[in-house]
Amino acid sequence: MAWPPMVSNITTPLLGLVDTAVVGHLGTAMHLAAVAIGASIFSFIFWAFGFLRMGSTGLTAQALGQKDERRVRELFLQSIIMGLSIGFLLILFREPLINVAIYLMEPSVEVEPWARMYCEIRIFSAPAVLAGYAIVGWFFGIQYSKGALWMLLVINVANMLLDYYAVYGLGMASDGVAWATVISHYLGVALAGLLAWYKLKGFSGSVPLSVLMKWREYVELVQVNRYLFVRTILLLLVMLFFTAQGARQGDSILAANAVLMTFLMIISNALDGFAFSIEALCGEAYGRKDKKLFSKIVKLSTYWALFASGLLVMIFWLFGPFIINLLTNVESVRNEANLYLIWLIFFPLLGVWSYMLDGIFIGTTSVKQMQNTMVVCVIGVFFPVWFMSQGLGNHGLWLSQAALFTARGLTLYWCYQKNMKNGVWFKE
Repeated sequence: MAWPPMVSNITTPLLGLVDTAVVGHLGTAMHLAAVAIGASIFSFIFWAFGFLRMGSTGLTAQALGQKDERRVRELFLQSIIMGLSIGFLLILFREPLINVAIYLMEPSVEVEPWARMYCEIRIFSAPAVLAGYAIVGWFFGIQYSKGALWMLLVINVANMLLDYYAVYGLGMASDGVAWATVISHYLGVALAGLLAWYKLKGFSGSVPLSVLMKWREYVELVQVNRYLFVRTILLLLVMLFFTAQGARQGDSILAANAVLMTFLMIISNALDGFAFSIEALCGEAYGRKDKKLFSKIVKLSTYWALFASGLLVMIFWLFGPFIINLLTNVESVRNEANLYLIWLIFFPLLGVWSYMLDGIFIGTTSVKQMQNTMVVCVIGVFFPVWFMSQGLGNHGLWLSQAALFTARGLTLYWCYQKNMKNGVWFKE
């Protein structure tokens, strides 16, 4: 279950790596900073609706465990409709969204026009991105992780090729990177739709049109997703705040942090391979009310995730400076990135616990606890640590990120132990 999402997820930061590398070799930090700002804005906007993937996975996995095939089909269609609707609304209200986002990021005068152009192009990928979230979540829920692999591989490989062609073939800059991303997302979601149509043939039952047209039929999906929405907003606020604080320290720091965030995305997407698997498998075991299988899945997944995180530590330790040099030839950016690389080397071991526990809580749809622990960690840990470490400059920013990772793991583990001990998930 884990290797297809790991492979597909690792190609996602490679997408960012190619974006960064292509504009990073234009000889100036300006375009690199513009892409960093634009990518951060859309990480915030799109992942605010990441519940479309997470909620779909947990509910679909539980329906599979309960052998409710009609509900499996229903969740696919409802999630797609919800994703497309939100995507078209984002396009409709794109001007105020982009204006507010640019204002909050406070880019320099030189960077601002390029960042705005990137955003005005990238917003048109919204329906494809959000529908893609829903399809990927459903794929994981039915344990068809190879479907997500093919979709994301198409998106990321197409993006890499189109990036290179737009910048070096057509003479474009950050605007070319944005168009490449838009086109690649529509290619990927088209393939995903075909794969989903093929898999739907294996599930019996029909879904009446009334189920898709009446709002009350979406109640369960909305109830799960509202808690995931708040949790995701908090996490993305941290990311946006992090980028904004880096921007206030100058374009070189902003660009260096953009390079280092590629390392963080590699960590996140590699470990998420295990998290996605645990969502689907624990969700099915929870739907079947099989506590023994549930516990076995948790233990085995955690062992393998620890092995993967240790491997990432070794790779970053040995090859971190080499990776930075591949990403940019701007000497000031290279120097800054190497200065703060030490934080990223140890992040896999700090973050593995929160990724695995996220998977357990999504699979059991215990998402209110995810929301509440995130509130505690962001308000009670991240911002206080940042406030007290401002004198450390960019080191203080990375320290606050490390503290957030640690706090998320500890608080979720406390909830996990409480739920298992008190029979919240499995009645004795």
